[in-house]
Amino acid sequence: MISKSSNNAINIITLIATLGVIVSTIALFVVLSVFSGLKNFSLSFIRIADPDLKVSAVKGKSFLFNDAIEKALVNEKIANYSKVIEERAFFNYRDKSHIAVIKGVDSNYLFVNRIDTAVYFGEWVNYTAKHTVVVGSGISNILSVGAYDFLDPLKIFVPKPGKGYITNPKTAFKSLKTQPIGIYKLTDDLDKKYVFANLSLTEDLLDYKPNQITGIEIKLSDDDYSKEVQNQLQTKLGDQYRVQTREQLNSVFYKMLNTENLASYLVFTLILIIALFNVIGAIVMMIIDKRNNLKTLFHLGADIREIRKIFVLQGFLLTLFGLVIGLLIAIPFVLLQKKYGLIMITKNLAYPVEFHFTNVLVVVLTIVILGYLAAKIASARISKKLVE
Repeated sequence: MISKSSNNAINIITLIATLGVIVSTIALFVVLSVFSGLKNFSLSFIRIADPDLKVSAVKGKSFLFNDAIEKALVNEKIANYSKVIEERAFFNYRDKSHIAVIKGVDSNYLFVNRIDTAVYFGEWVNYTAKHTVVVGSGISNILSVGAYDFLDPLKIFVPKPGKGYITNPKTAFKSLKTQPIGIYKLTDDLDKKYVFANLSLTEDLLDYKPNQITGIEIKLSDDDYSKEVQNQLQTKLGDQYRVQTREQLNSVFYKMLNTENLASYLVFTLILIIALFNVIGAIVMMIIDKRNNLKTLFHLGADIREIRKIFVLQGFLLTLFGLVIGLLIAIPFVLLQKKYGLIMITKNLAYPVEFHFTNVLVVVLTIVILGYLAAKIASARISKKLVE
């Protein structure tokens, strides 16, 4: 490991192989840490927009909030809950139109989702002013609507309940005039999807009965209780209701993040495999350089298997050395990036990174296993014909 070969070319090849392992270790760990940071950064928006648990009806769009449901929600692990009404609607402002979801929320909503922190202009829904709404920045851009525009209202249209075809469009829709008082910004999809309003406004718009809602959003005292409370609520409420976790509500988004993480890991593992070809080459060159010594060992009584173990250990130690040095460089860099934001995406946003011991374990296992296989492949070059 530390002694120089008499052949200078072998020393150079060994150094290149070691540097390849070091650089590959740094790259793999940093990329996994960056994707962990990006995942956490992306999920931070989801945590603001979606609850820990959500109860909805299995059949139909709405259900009545009754005493049985209220009793089922009495749980020490449930910090708070909010009744909501959601429905797709047609929004019109002056000569522009857009289809989005009108979401009516009660006064408990901010105890479940702190989406008011995403309001960058104006204020959150005013529960005393019934006809006020908060729109997403995407909807604001599409409709060219701002907050506190008292000249032109934002009109909301929803189809009236009934059967058959629409014969008269003028009488087929119910409409309300509203006043935007705030604009929020989360993600592009959410900013174009939701318009938040007072729960009583959506009840009037949809002709709902008192306590008729489309969902209950729940805040838990701890995220770790999500599966446990989900099972408890599902048992109490029965098959008529669906209880979903935040991950289930955003299953496609979570799958996309996990797929991206896996793809990045595979790409950089491929780069590592290519770098380990240098290790194979270095070991083969060592075998050739030490051929006379191997013959001596063989004639002294060492068999081929024992001689191969020498170079397996040599290659494994070389890989392990590169792994340790790489981690000693990569881990402080990730910790410094997280604390001080050394590399920036924009002037105000640093590349998000997260330090997880699972990432360290993944890097260690990947490099140790691949390094061992590379050493085994290289040592297979030793045969009886070579040492006789």
